[in-house]
Amino acid sequence: MILGESVSSFLGLGIRPPTPSWGKPSWGNMLSNAQEMLCQAPRLALWPGVAILLAVTACNRLGDTLAERADPRSRGP
Repeated sequence: MILGESVSSFLGLGIRPPTPSWGKPSWGNMLSNAQEMLCQAPRLALWPGVAILLAVTACNRLGDTLAERADPRSRGP
């Protein structure tokens, strides 16, 4: 969901600024706005991209861990 919302906002199909999504500015909008200044200030695109990467990876790992713990076949005898 995080990745989908970020991609749709990056493409201009998501929530329009200044309306925040989930109480924060959209990372996709941040990346889209930083695209114009990529040569002068690459950090403007770096930090929202890293935030998306970390959030998606953390949610994925949490989901995998919960699925493994809930699966009775993954436990020992």
